[in-house]
Amino acid sequence: MGDAGRSSILVHILVIALCLAAFGFAVAAERRRSTGSIVTDSSNTTFCVYDSDIATGYGVGAFLFLLSGHSLLMGLTRCMCFGAPLAPGGSRAWSIIYFASSWVTFAIAEACLIAGATKNAYHTKYRDMVYAGNWTCQSLRKGVFIAGAVFVVFTMILDVYFYMYYAKATSQAAKKISKTTPSVGMTGGYA
Repeated sequence: MGDAGRSSILVHILVIALCLAAFGFAVAAERRRSTGSIVTDSSNTTFCVYDSDIATGYGVGAFLFLLSGHSLLMGLTRCMCFGAPLAPGGSRAWSIIYFASSWVTFAIAEACLIAGATKNAYHTKYRDMVYAGNWTCQSLRKGVFIAGAVFVVFTMILDVYFYMYYAKATSQAAKKISKTTPSVGMTGGYA
């Protein structure tokens, strides 16, 4: 196995590890979402008391791990725009499809994670008078972080396939370039 094969395996391992860390943080964030309870003190001030706010940190951690994994891959492939040419054929077509799909799932996953972290961090503070009889403390809906986690897994799978086909298409292009032979003979001696 050459250096290119080892580096390809290393890239796959790093991307998978970063995405799995993001997945773990997203699941942990879902399990530790903030919940609030209504409390009225002696001065008749009603307010919400929230439990731990650790889910916000987990959500931001998942966001950053996914961002670093995707950035690593896009940096290595130079976002398919500035790198080595891709050989025409099926590998190039599949790498373009996986590239576009991974960006879509990445954007959805990041949106879910950062929206969940932001909404989880937002807490209603104080209300002096409550006119409604069913006033509740605002909290994050169930499933926001899980949706982010699902799209993290989709992004990871698409990133792995994208890099696999990208590496195949660039190696095919390199082989075609190295096999070139002059098609027009240029010999001296004709007068």
